[in-house]
Amino acid sequence: MEDLKKRKLEETNNGEITVNTSEEQLRSLLDPLAKTQLVDLLSKFGCQYPSIAEEIKSVASADPANRKLFVRGLAWNTTTETLCAAFLEHGEIEEGAVITDKASGKSRGYGFVTYKDVDSTRKALEAPSKLIDGRMAVCTLACEGVSTPSSSDQAQRKLYIGGLSPETTSEMLLLFFKKHGDIEEGSVAYDKETNKSRGFGFVTYKTVEAAKKAIDDPQKILGGRSITVKLADNPKNKPVQAQVGMVPVHMAGYGDSAKPHPHLHPNPNVAYTYPGVIPYPHQPPPPPAPAPLPYPIQPHMSYTQYTPRKESMGPSAAPPMGLANYHQYRL
Repeated sequence: MEDLKKRKLEETNNGEITVNTSEEQLRSLLDPLAKTQLVDLLSKFGCQYPSIAEEIKSVASADPANRKLFVRGLAWNTTTETLCAAFLEHGEIEEGAVITDKASGKSRGYGFVTYKDVDSTRKALEAPSKLIDGRMAVCTLACEGVSTPSSSDQAQRKLYIGGLSPETTSEMLLLFFKKHGDIEEGSVAYDKETNKSRGFGFVTYKTVEAAKKAIDDPQKILGGRSITVKLADNPKNKPVQAQVGMVPVHMAGYGDSAKPHPHLHPNPNVAYTYPGVIPYPHQPPPPPAPAPLPYPIQPHMSYTQYTPRKESMGPSAAPPMGLANYHQYRL
């Protein structure tokens, strides 16, 4: 009877006949589908049926992880109040906080904002970059961390700006580089203790093309100073480390450079030169390999020991067997 109810025929609004399927049967059909297929399927029916869309929103909002934002790039003087005020335009905030250092009580440069509704979170993510206390901060979904799809090419979008004047502020820096494209994140680097400029900063563009334009721009005068613009994470900008195990050692009695010493050879026209440095530790050359033998080594053969017999003195005895054909010589 229950099976008949589950498979009872219904008539839809369009007059088509459909068959009701049990929840177990639907799960067995949905289980092998990929996540992208499920998302496409639910999005399609959510747009067609408002009740399904509301159910999806209700389930998504039930988990705070889907409503919580991670905000990085905050100024050292940014408080929880100023952080929440910057994100209040997208909807009602359930909670927010700037993370501070336990010892000093100062901001660690990042914080969190949790909305009451998941729609507010999505609106905030549509415009992730915000100017807060003079610094361009950026937000991401907290459960995703900082490894967003746009982070894959971040090394090609983040620039290091050096040679800044102490009077150059983050607003001046962002305004100067905004002409090349939209900025995702950027600010002047300030000292945590004195809150004074450290003479450099960072700017992260939303596109690689904008970063290339900023590097190629010949006009690099900001605040009356010539500034340096290059990729922040470039292997060419890192110092090359010396090889381990090669320590220059000066030889006693010789200069730093190679000099001829003409008196070290009987012929005054011949002179030897000595290097100023030698590698340390010095490794002696390996011993030469033994030369191959001109003939193969023969295997060792054992022979029976020969014991001579004592014979009486008389005429010369007959030569031993095997020596009859050889002449005998006497001294």
